[in-house]
Amino acid sequence: MNKKTLLIHGGKTTDAYTGAVTTPIYQTSTYEQDAIGELRQGYEYSRTANPTRTALETLIADLEHGTNGYAFGSGMAAISAVIMLLDKGDHILINSDVYGGTYRALTKVFTRFGITFDFINTTNIENIESSIKEETKMLFVETPSNPLLQVTDIKAASNVAKKHHILTVVDNTFMTPYYQNPLDLGADIVLHSATKYLGGHSDVVSGLVVTANESLGERIGFIQNSTGGILGPQDSYLLTRGIKTLGLRLEQINRNVKEVVELLKNHDNVVKTIHPLNEDHVNRDVHFEQASGYPGIISFEVADVEKAKEVIKHTKLFTLAESLGAVESLISVPSLMTHASIPAEIRHKEGIADGMIRLSIGIEDTEDLVADLNNALNQI
Repeated sequence: MNKKTLLIHGGKTTDAYTGAVTTPIYQTSTYEQDAIGELRQGYEYSRTANPTRTALETLIADLEHGTNGYAFGSGMAAISAVIMLLDKGDHILINSDVYGGTYRALTKVFTRFGITFDFINTTNIENIESSIKEETKMLFVETPSNPLLQVTDIKAASNVAKKHHILTVVDNTFMTPYYQNPLDLGADIVLHSATKYLGGHSDVVSGLVVTANESLGERIGFIQNSTGGILGPQDSYLLTRGIKTLGLRLEQINRNVKEVVELLKNHDNVVKTIHPLNEDHVNRDVHFEQASGYPGIISFEVADVEKAKEVIKHTKLFTLAESLGAVESLISVPSLMTHASIPAEIRHKEGIADGMIRLSIGIEDTEDLVADLNNALNQI
């Protein structure tokens, strides 16, 4: 099936009990058994499995071309479950400008369990290989990353990891399975903050994990059932519904991004624009080899944080909010919001300037977004 068709018809598309074309919300905690150990269609307790969640999990497995899918209560719950694959003393390599929530979980929570890590520049494959230690067990990359949109070569990075018997985990939140499939490029695990593009309507918080093989899938499934960070049936329903329109939304977002990038590149009050559409973007060619579209996130810099606040003050269609990937366009200052948990000296070293603004482009009319942003930039 082609991508838009798979979004609609992937996974378990009808309800086995009633034939309903939309999987019902099975708002139940437990299930009647015909006899001790004799389960109806395999369900006994909704932490272990729920039909609404199962429909979502089989859908994301199909979309990412994996064997097993799992739905969690948030993107961070999904990331935490993947890190729980590791043992005390294991080491992670992770891209240096990772999302602030991931940074916080690693530095403030998982260090207490004896898991160590190094934040490195993963755009350079030689740098990945030279950073591997005897105890390294996982390579974790966002590509493009947040908020610098740095691109990592998934196939090359996965090949290095396989040579050293290391798991490759790719956070595919920005590109989604509509534009990029990391498992096809050699990754072992792909995950999403499904709160973002997959849900797409700012009405659900969730995370998804897909594995490349059954063995890894069983391990993630055991962790999910044991620790219980599951997605509830109501949110599973909302997320499945959001995924059906993913392709339509992303295509409009990409049309908008192209025009907004052109505005920013040519505006006198913009110091720097960061996006793979720029000819000088690092690993730009790699991105377009492994992805069929480009991210709906644009980062750009104005002179300082006060100028950034002025831009935000004067926009009318860009909502000041954290998160991204929804139908409405959002605007934020990473240094004060999404990446505030990262110390300033580390942010500056990685290139996250105080005057950086991050846009999440929505599905509004292109002309309206360009005019609104141009007006705001003209005010500073």
